[in-house]
Amino acid sequence: MIDIAIVDDEKIIGEEMAGLIRSERSDCSVSLFEAGEELFFAGKSWDIIFLDICLEKENGLSIAKKIRETNENTVLIFVTGMKDYVFQAFDVGAFHYLLKPLDPKKFLEVFLRAAEETEKRKKAETELFLVKTRKRTYPILKSGILYVESRGKKAEIHTDRETIELYASLSGLETELGAGFYRCHRGYLVNLAYVSEYQHDSILLSDGEMIYLAKEKYQEFVKAYMRYLRGGGISHG
Repeated sequence: MIDIAIVDDEKIIGEEMAGLIRSERSDCSVSLFEAGEELFFAGKSWDIIFLDICLEKENGLSIAKKIRETNENTVLIFVTGMKDYVFQAFDVGAFHYLLKPLDPKKFLEVFLRAAEETEKRKKAETELFLVKTRKRTYPILKSGILYVESRGKKAEIHTDRETIELYASLSGLETELGAGFYRCHRGYLVNLAYVSEYQHDSILLSDGEMIYLAKEKYQEFVKAYMRYLRGGGISHG
């Protein structure tokens, strides 16, 4: 089941979107809200959120920022009559930006891509990586890896729970971990899902930790990260 929220203070438009979704996929639960306050009061984690920017009481971008504080994986799609916010929308990892009045064909095209992306992200959350140390071999969730650091002949895998030391090369781990991870420095491999901010020589992770970004890789990193935000980590440079 895909849990979808629509936040729009124009009830007719919200119902139109809900109707289009239900006509296309029977495996979706759709909830309509007229304000961000109602959305948060529901106390749920949503797979996809269609969000108007110009709401009566608050700006949809501020709602999106609150969503991102607790959920990096929600697929955010802005539906608005304003063209002016498209760049700010991508700052909060928007999947798409649809303009009103709604084009049903375009809406369904974006929705189906978002549903596919949701299924991909759910699968990634349960995808396992096999850790092999001298003492034991055991699986961990790829989604729990923040970054990997090179330590000579060893590597340290930093997860949201622990640091795991093993004999492995960063290049080998980069290949094994695959999409969603980016080699930002000769000594670091970062999970793009945990990137909070970046500068020309560093990346701030969502847990507050800072890692190096090679200056010569800055432009390539930005492109890879933008592709990740729009496509859910299907490529990593």
